[in-house]
Amino acid sequence: MIPPSTLEPALRELDAWWHERGRAISDAVDRAGTPWLKAFDADGRRVDEIAYPPEYWTMLRRGYQAGVVWRPFEERSLRASYEIGYVTSFHDPGLYCPYIVTLATAAAIDKHADAPVRDRFLPELLRRDGTNWQGATWMTEIGGGSDLGAGVRTAARPYGDRWVLTGDKYFCSNAHAELAVVAARPAGAAEGVKGLALYLVPRRRDDGTLNFRVTRLKDKIATRSVPTGEVELRASEAWLLGRADQGVYLILEALNLSRVANAVASVALADRAIADAREYAERRVAFGRPVARHPLLRRQLDERAGALRGASALAWEAVKLLDGVWRESPPYPDRHALFRLVAHLAKYWTAEFAAQTAKWAMEVHGGIGALGEFRVERWLREAMILSIWEGTPHRQVLDGLEVMVRKGAHRMLFERLGAAHEPTERWLALPPEEREAGAEPAFRELASFVAASLAASADCERGRTI
Repeated sequence: MIPPSTLEPALRELDAWWHERGRAISDAVDRAGTPWLKAFDADGRRVDEIAYPPEYWTMLRRGYQAGVVWRPFEERSLRASYEIGYVTSFHDPGLYCPYIVTLATAAAIDKHADAPVRDRFLPELLRRDGTNWQGATWMTEIGGGSDLGAGVRTAARPYGDRWVLTGDKYFCSNAHAELAVVAARPAGAAEGVKGLALYLVPRRRDDGTLNFRVTRLKDKIATRSVPTGEVELRASEAWLLGRADQGVYLILEALNLSRVANAVASVALADRAIADAREYAERRVAFGRPVARHPLLRRQLDERAGALRGASALAWEAVKLLDGVWRESPPYPDRHALFRLVAHLAKYWTAEFAAQTAKWAMEVHGGIGALGEFRVERWLREAMILSIWEGTPHRQVLDGLEVMVRKGAHRMLFERLGAAHEPTERWLALPPEEREAGAEPAFRELASFVAASLAASADCERGRTI
């Protein structure tokens, strides 16, 4: 289910490459497990190289060449980037992570770096031939990710025309990146999240030596196509991005790009799981006919396809709203609050839908669904990460509640949909403790309502154009 696009020929070419070559490479990378970290070269110099097979880099370059990073800056729109992410995630959801964190790094540099820093580093990320540098967004430390104000202990202090950072980052996706945007606390800044600032940290210093160290790579349940490591910052040279007192907003800007990408990846994974289940059910014969023709499974296939339309509509609504605000800087207009609510709803709803759909697809395949050689079990492993990346379901619920209570974002959403949702109004009218205690089922009901409303609207629009 590749979404409608002005980029359709390029997307079709990318999808064809995945069928012809990419799937085999992706499967091999997944089977190989955690890649090997080469810390030193033969002369004892620290190199911190991640030993992927050469075919991995061929696979990775395809999305960069297609424009997953450079197109938003040329076209001034994110749509094409997320479409490339969708096609990628249909085949390998983990590979979308390097793309989106590189885009987030480029966006932060473009918007918030001083001109000399922007002119030095941004062109390296926007090369079109696949030789571009990669980016990363490293916020989380061992103390956790949801409460950044308490969890971030990395310290920053001025050093000439730049800063130096000292600390340890625990979950560092795309650990081999040439550039990373990193959350740290400037010397003398206030405690809590408002004391954080965002910095740009290159992999190498001006003299060519390593600017940070990768101490180990994580052994994860899936997403083996993106290396996640632990990084040591020891007087690592960095540049401040934007104003230090606005750091939390800049951190959230990077997170917003990834959060919406998580929703797009979740929908793509669910689409793939349903497609695999349907294909198998149509050829698997039991009790005298293909199992897809048995009434129970036929109904399940139809229900999953209907639910996919709603999840997809919600994810692409988040893309549409993000496209309208991603270039804005604080203080943000009201429509930014609307985007935030839809992004929380989309991330929550699509990730849960992907996990449940991947589990169901395994059940459709029966015993062979649990075997690694048939790929179906991989979609469940990948889906479990999507529920956690960029904020757990618990975080989406509470942050969505906050933007409704403080900004009235739900009223903007209902106006956009042309329909109110009385259960949400009743929930929000409860006393604070009771409201939070009942937040999860209320938020789930709201997400279901919004997804169904958007899908119905899309169906009506499609009917008018036929």
